[in-house]
Amino acid sequence: MDTNFSDDFLIQGKFSIKKTSTEYKGKLTKEEGTQLLIQEKEKLRELQERLYSDGSQSLLVVLQAMDAAGKDSMIEHVFGGVNPQGCNVTSFKTPSSKEYTHDFLWRHYLALPQKGMIGIFNRSHYESVLVCKVHPEYNLSEKTWKSVRDFDDKFWENRYESIRNFEKHLAQNGTTIVKIFLNVSKDEQKKRLLDRINEQEKNWKFSAADLPERALFDKYMECYETAINETSKDYAPWYVLPADNKWFARVAAIQIIIDTLEKMDLKYPQLSKEDKLGLEEAKKQLENE
Repeated sequence: MDTNFSDDFLIQGKFSIKKTSTEYKGKLTKEEGTQLLIQEKEKLRELQERLYSDGSQSLLVVLQAMDAAGKDSMIEHVFGGVNPQGCNVTSFKTPSSKEYTHDFLWRHYLALPQKGMIGIFNRSHYESVLVCKVHPEYNLSEKTWKSVRDFDDKFWENRYESIRNFEKHLAQNGTTIVKIFLNVSKDEQKKRLLDRINEQEKNWKFSAADLPERALFDKYMECYETAINETSKDYAPWYVLPADNKWFARVAAIQIIIDTLEKMDLKYPQLSKEDKLGLEEAKKQLENE
Protein backbone atom coordinates (compact mmCIF):
# COMPACT_ATOMS: atom_id res chain seq x y z
CA MET A 1 0.00 0.00 0.00
CA ASP A 2 1.34 3.41 -0.92
CA THR A 3 -0.46 5.06 1.99
CA ASN A 4 -0.77 2.84 5.04
CA PHE A 5 -2.08 4.03 8.40
CA SER A 6 -2.59 0.70 10.11
CA ASP A 7 0.46 0.96 12.40
CA ASP A 8 -0.31 4.55 13.40
CA PHE A 9 -3.24 3.65 15.62
CA LEU A 10 -2.03 0.50 17.36
CA ILE A 11 -2.09 0.95 21.14
CA GLN A 12 1.30 0.18 22.63
CA GLY A 13 2.15 1.33 26.11
CA LYS A 14 -0.02 3.71 28.12
CA PHE A 15 -3.06 5.04 26.25
CA SER A 16 -4.52 8.48 27.00
CA ILE A 17 -7.80 9.29 25.31
CA LYS A 18 -7.40 13.02 25.94
CA LYS A 19 -4.14 13.04 23.98
CA THR A 20 -5.64 11.16 21.02
CA SER A 21 -6.89 13.06 17.98
CA THR A 22 -10.38 12.42 16.65
CA GLU A 23 -9.81 14.52 13.51
CA TYR A 24 -6.54 13.16 12.07
CA LYS A 25 -6.71 12.18 8.37
CA GLY A 26 -3.09 12.28 7.29
CA LYS A 27 -2.43 14.03 4.00
CA LEU A 28 -5.32 12.36 2.23
CA THR A 29 -8.25 14.24 0.73
CA LYS A 30 -11.72 12.73 0.97
CA GLU A 31 -11.63 11.97 -2.74
CA GLU A 32 -8.29 10.18 -2.44
CA GLY A 33 -9.53 8.25 0.57
CA THR A 34 -12.70 7.16 -1.24
CA GLN A 35 -10.65 5.87 -4.17
CA LEU A 36 -8.19 4.12 -1.87
CA LEU A 37 -11.04 2.35 -0.10
CA ILE A 38 -12.30 0.98 -3.43
CA GLN A 39 -8.86 -0.41 -4.19
CA GLU A 40 -8.43 -1.95 -0.77
CA LYS A 41 -11.84 -3.63 -0.87
CA GLU A 42 -10.68 -5.75 -3.78
CA LYS A 43 -7.62 -6.84 -1.84
CA LEU A 44 -9.77 -7.66 1.20
CA ARG A 45 -12.06 -9.77 -1.00
CA GLU A 46 -9.12 -11.85 -2.23
CA LEU A 47 -7.73 -12.31 1.30
CA GLN A 48 -11.13 -13.33 2.62
CA GLU A 49 -11.34 -15.97 -0.13
CA ARG A 50 -7.89 -17.22 0.87
CA LEU A 51 -8.95 -17.36 4.53
CA TYR A 52 -12.03 -19.38 3.56
CA SER A 53 -10.14 -21.82 1.35
CA ASP A 54 -7.30 -22.23 3.86
CA GLY A 55 -9.82 -23.19 6.54
CA SER A 56 -7.35 -23.37 9.43
CA GLN A 57 -7.88 -19.97 11.07
CA SER A 58 -10.55 -17.34 11.69
CA LEU A 59 -10.58 -13.58 12.13
CA LEU A 60 -12.62 -11.75 14.76
CA VAL A 61 -13.08 -7.99 14.30
CA VAL A 62 -14.44 -6.21 17.38
CA LEU A 63 -15.99 -2.78 16.80
CA GLN A 64 -16.70 -0.48 19.73
CA ALA A 65 -17.79 3.15 19.73
CA MET A 66 -20.18 5.71 21.09
CA ASP A 67 -23.57 6.23 19.44
CA ALA A 68 -23.33 7.81 15.96
CA ALA A 69 -19.61 7.07 15.65
CA GLY A 70 -20.15 5.11 12.42
CA LYS A 71 -19.97 1.40 13.32
CA ASP A 72 -22.85 0.30 11.09
CA SER A 73 -21.71 2.30 8.06
CA MET A 74 -18.14 1.09 8.54
CA ILE A 75 -19.29 -2.52 8.34
CA GLU A 76 -21.22 -1.69 5.17
CA HIS A 77 -18.39 0.19 3.45
CA VAL A 78 -15.44 -1.94 4.56
CA PHE A 79 -16.97 -5.40 4.19
CA GLY A 80 -19.42 -4.67 1.38
CA GLY A 81 -17.22 -6.42 -1.18
CA VAL A 82 -16.52 -9.73 0.57
CA ASN A 83 -18.37 -12.96 -0.05
CA PRO A 84 -21.26 -13.03 2.45
CA GLN A 85 -20.79 -16.79 2.85
CA GLY A 86 -17.45 -16.14 4.54
CA CYS A 87 -18.44 -13.28 6.82
CA ASN A 88 -20.85 -12.99 9.74
CA VAL A 89 -21.93 -9.87 11.66
CA THR A 90 -23.34 -10.07 15.19
CA SER A 91 -24.84 -6.93 16.75
CA PHE A 92 -25.05 -7.31 20.51
CA LYS A 93 -27.98 -5.63 22.23
CA THR A 94 -29.12 -5.80 25.86
CA PRO A 95 -28.79 -9.44 26.97
CA SER A 96 -31.93 -11.56 26.89
CA SER A 97 -33.33 -13.28 29.97
CA LYS A 98 -31.74 -16.53 28.76
CA GLU A 99 -28.38 -14.86 28.25
CA TYR A 100 -28.52 -13.42 31.76
CA THR A 101 -28.74 -16.97 33.12
CA HIS A 102 -25.18 -17.58 31.87
CA ASP A 103 -21.89 -15.82 32.47
CA PHE A 104 -21.32 -12.54 30.63
CA LEU A 105 -19.09 -14.15 27.97
CA TRP A 106 -21.42 -17.01 27.07
CA ARG A 107 -23.35 -15.34 24.27
CA HIS A 108 -20.12 -14.15 22.68
CA TYR A 109 -18.76 -17.69 22.51
CA LEU A 110 -21.87 -18.66 20.54
CA ALA A 111 -21.20 -15.95 17.95
CA LEU A 112 -17.51 -16.67 17.34
CA PRO A 113 -16.47 -17.26 13.72
CA GLN A 114 -15.67 -20.81 12.70
CA LYS A 115 -12.38 -21.55 10.96
CA GLY A 116 -12.24 -19.96 7.52
CA MET A 117 -14.63 -17.16 8.49
CA ILE A 118 -14.51 -13.48 9.38
CA GLY A 119 -16.67 -12.61 12.39
CA ILE A 120 -17.60 -9.03 13.18
CA PHE A 121 -18.84 -8.03 16.62
CA ASN A 122 -20.85 -4.79 16.42
CA ARG A 123 -20.44 -4.00 20.11
CA SER A 124 -19.13 -6.93 22.07
CA HIS A 125 -18.13 -8.44 25.41
CA TYR A 126 -16.62 -5.02 26.18
CA GLU A 127 -20.08 -3.68 26.96
CA SER A 128 -19.67 -5.44 30.29
CA VAL A 129 -16.87 -3.04 31.22
CA LEU A 130 -18.32 0.00 29.44
CA VAL A 131 -22.07 0.53 29.69
CA CYS A 132 -22.21 -1.82 32.69
CA LYS A 133 -19.51 0.20 34.41
CA VAL A 134 -21.25 3.49 33.71
CA HIS A 135 -24.51 1.86 34.89
CA PRO A 136 -23.33 -0.76 37.43
CA GLU A 137 -26.91 -1.54 38.40
CA TYR A 138 -27.23 -3.38 35.07
CA ASN A 139 -24.99 -6.12 36.45
CA LEU A 140 -27.66 -7.03 38.99
CA SER A 141 -29.60 -8.69 36.16
CA GLU A 142 -27.02 -11.47 36.27
CA LYS A 143 -28.56 -12.39 39.65
CA THR A 144 -25.16 -13.30 41.05
CA TRP A 145 -24.71 -10.00 42.85
CA LYS A 146 -26.82 -8.63 45.68
CA SER A 147 -26.02 -4.92 45.55
CA VAL A 148 -24.22 -2.30 43.49
CA ARG A 149 -21.81 -2.16 46.41
CA ASP A 150 -20.46 -5.48 45.12
CA PHE A 151 -19.05 -3.74 42.08
CA ASP A 152 -15.81 -2.55 43.58
CA ASP A 153 -12.31 -2.31 42.05
CA LYS A 154 -11.77 -6.04 42.52
CA PHE A 155 -14.95 -6.83 40.61
CA TRP A 156 -13.80 -4.80 37.59
CA GLU A 157 -10.29 -6.24 37.69
CA ASN A 158 -11.85 -9.70 37.57
CA ARG A 159 -13.86 -8.64 34.52
CA TYR A 160 -10.77 -7.41 32.70
CA GLU A 161 -8.96 -10.61 33.61
CA SER A 162 -11.84 -12.69 32.26
CA ILE A 163 -11.72 -10.78 29.00
CA ARG A 164 -7.96 -11.15 28.70
CA ASN A 165 -8.21 -14.88 29.35
CA PHE A 166 -11.07 -15.25 26.86
CA GLU A 167 -9.16 -13.48 24.11
CA LYS A 168 -5.90 -15.28 24.85
CA HIS A 169 -7.71 -18.62 24.65
CA LEU A 170 -9.16 -17.68 21.26
CA ALA A 171 -5.78 -16.55 19.96
CA GLN A 172 -4.15 -19.79 21.07
CA ASN A 173 -6.79 -21.78 19.19
CA GLY A 174 -6.71 -20.25 15.74
CA THR A 175 -8.70 -17.01 16.03
CA THR A 176 -6.86 -13.78 15.25
CA ILE A 177 -8.43 -10.79 17.01
CA VAL A 178 -8.52 -7.16 15.91
CA LYS A 179 -10.24 -4.63 18.18
CA ILE A 180 -11.17 -1.21 16.80
CA PHE A 181 -12.44 1.76 18.79
CA LEU A 182 -13.93 4.54 16.65
CA ASN A 183 -12.91 7.64 18.56
CA VAL A 184 -15.47 10.34 17.76
CA SER A 185 -15.50 13.73 19.46
CA LYS A 186 -18.44 14.97 21.49
CA ASP A 187 -18.94 17.86 19.04
CA GLU A 188 -19.02 15.54 16.04
CA GLN A 189 -21.45 13.22 17.81
CA LYS A 190 -23.74 16.20 18.44
CA LYS A 191 -23.62 17.10 14.73
CA ARG A 192 -24.51 13.57 13.67
CA LEU A 193 -27.37 13.28 16.16
CA LEU A 194 -28.78 16.58 14.89
CA ASP A 195 -28.49 15.27 11.33
CA ARG A 196 -30.63 12.32 12.35
CA ILE A 197 -33.30 14.73 13.57
CA ASN A 198 -33.07 17.27 10.73
CA GLU A 199 -32.89 14.84 7.82
CA GLN A 200 -36.16 12.95 7.43
CA GLU A 201 -34.56 9.87 5.87
CA LYS A 202 -32.36 9.55 8.97
CA ASN A 203 -35.10 10.01 11.57
CA TRP A 204 -35.37 6.27 12.13
CA LYS A 205 -31.77 6.23 13.39
CA PHE A 206 -32.45 8.61 16.25
CA SER A 207 -33.42 7.36 19.67
CA ALA A 208 -34.34 9.58 22.59
CA ALA A 209 -32.27 7.20 24.72
CA ASP A 210 -29.14 8.55 22.98
CA LEU A 211 -29.35 11.83 24.89
CA PRO A 212 -29.06 10.53 28.47
CA GLU A 213 -26.07 8.45 27.35
CA ARG A 214 -24.52 11.46 25.65
CA ALA A 215 -24.71 13.31 28.97
CA LEU A 216 -22.36 10.63 30.30
CA PHE A 217 -19.89 11.01 27.43
CA ASP A 218 -16.89 11.86 29.65
CA LYS A 219 -17.60 8.92 31.93
CA TYR A 220 -17.70 6.62 28.93
CA MET A 221 -14.35 7.98 27.74
CA GLU A 222 -12.83 7.13 31.12
CA CYS A 223 -14.18 3.59 30.85
CA TYR A 224 -12.88 3.17 27.30
CA GLU A 225 -9.44 4.39 28.33
CA THR A 226 -9.27 1.93 31.22
CA ALA A 227 -10.61 -1.00 29.20
CA ILE A 228 -8.16 -0.40 26.36
CA ASN A 229 -5.21 -0.08 28.73
CA GLU A 230 -6.24 -3.25 30.56
CA THR A 231 -6.80 -5.42 27.48
CA SER A 232 -4.62 -4.28 24.58
CA LYS A 233 -2.26 -7.24 24.22
CA ASP A 234 -0.12 -8.68 21.43
CA TYR A 235 -2.64 -11.52 21.03
CA ALA A 236 -5.62 -9.09 20.96
CA PRO A 237 -4.49 -5.55 20.08
CA TRP A 238 -6.60 -2.42 20.22
CA TYR A 239 -6.55 0.19 17.45
CA VAL A 240 -8.01 3.62 18.24
CA LEU A 241 -9.11 5.32 15.02
CA PRO A 242 -9.91 9.03 14.64
CA ALA A 243 -13.55 8.87 13.58
CA ASP A 244 -14.68 12.46 13.04
CA ASN A 245 -14.10 11.81 9.33
CA LYS A 246 -15.94 8.59 8.53
CA TRP A 247 -14.20 8.11 5.21
CA PHE A 248 -10.77 8.17 6.86
CA ALA A 249 -11.75 5.78 9.64
CA ARG A 250 -12.91 3.31 6.97
CA VAL A 251 -9.61 3.53 5.09
CA ALA A 252 -7.60 3.00 8.28
CA ALA A 253 -9.83 0.09 9.37
CA ILE A 254 -9.62 -1.79 6.08
CA GLN A 255 -5.85 -1.41 6.05
CA ILE A 256 -5.61 -2.80 9.59
CA ILE A 257 -7.75 -5.78 8.59
CA ILE A 258 -5.79 -6.40 5.38
CA ASP A 259 -2.46 -6.23 7.19
CA THR A 260 -3.75 -8.62 9.85
CA LEU A 261 -4.91 -11.15 7.26
CA GLU A 262 -1.59 -10.92 5.42
CA LYS A 263 0.29 -11.72 8.62
CA MET A 264 -1.82 -14.86 9.07
CA ASP A 265 0.11 -16.45 6.17
CA LEU A 266 -2.97 -17.95 4.56
CA LYS A 267 -2.52 -20.52 1.80
CA TYR A 268 -4.72 -21.89 -0.93
CA PRO A 269 -4.97 -25.69 -0.57
CA GLN A 270 -2.32 -27.65 -2.48
CA LEU A 271 -3.54 -30.68 -4.42
CA SER A 272 -1.80 -34.02 -4.05
CA LYS A 273 -0.37 -35.81 -7.09
CA GLU A 274 -3.37 -38.11 -7.07
CA ASP A 275 -5.80 -35.18 -7.02
CA LYS A 276 -3.95 -33.48 -9.90
CA LEU A 277 -4.14 -36.68 -11.94
CA GLY A 278 -7.84 -36.80 -11.15
CA LEU A 279 -8.25 -33.26 -12.49
CA GLU A 280 -6.51 -34.18 -15.72
CA GLU A 281 -8.76 -37.20 -16.12
CA ALA A 282 -11.87 -35.10 -15.43
CA LYS A 283 -10.70 -32.53 -17.98
CA LYS A 284 -10.31 -35.22 -20.64
CA GLN A 285 -13.75 -36.62 -19.93
CA LEU A 286 -15.39 -33.21 -20.17
CA GLU A 287 -13.55 -32.28 -23.37
CA ASN A 288 -14.52 -35.61 -25.00
CA GLU A 289 -18.25 -35.29 -24.28
